[in-house]
Amino acid sequence: MKRIFDFIVSSIALIILSPVILITALLIRLKIGSPVVFKQQRPGLNGDPFYVYKFRSMTDERDESGELFPDDVRLTSFGKIIRKLSLDELPQLLNVFKGDMSFVGPRPLLMEYISIYNETQMRRHEVRPGITGWAQVNGRNAITWEKKFEYDVWYVDNQSFLLDMKILIMTVMKVFKSEGISQDGQATMTKFKGNSTSGRS
Repeated sequence: MKRIFDFIVSSIALIILSPVILITALLIRLKIGSPVVFKQQRPGLNGDPFYVYKFRSMTDERDESGELFPDDVRLTSFGKIIRKLSLDELPQLLNVFKGDMSFVGPRPLLMEYISIYNETQMRRHEVRPGITGWAQVNGRNAITWEKKFEYDVWYVDNQSFLLDMKILIMTVMKVFKSEGISQDGQATMTKFKGNSTSGRS
């Protein structure tokens, strides 16, 4: 039922929101540059890799050694608006349509984190990752990594269609209130560096 819902709703959303998607893409091209879409490999269901799509909100500015500048330097004013309105997530409708993601589930994080999850945290990959999730409506980037993983695993154990509907409604409210977009003192959120005892234990 969940996959059928994701397929039908993402198909309709891609059609209805196509003008918004096209206008956002054009503005990003004019204000930030190309490529318009940011593509990166992330772990999906069972940890299998897939490419997630997002609209760019940062520049590719690098230092003299070729390393990217910190997020707060590369995040543009227009990029902040895109993130505030969650417009950067729109290309993920294609991920949902393809079946790489669901509308609701743990957010797909970096591939490098898999090797430093403990066994409980690794359980977040027992379901498809989502555009939004229980952790996103309970703090998003403003909560600690530990709390975020706790919410993710709770969702895995308690997922239901009604819970998904509740999360989607709460997500809309969070977007309007612009809550939890970034961690205190950060443009987005600090990287996860593992637990006090690294590995899957």
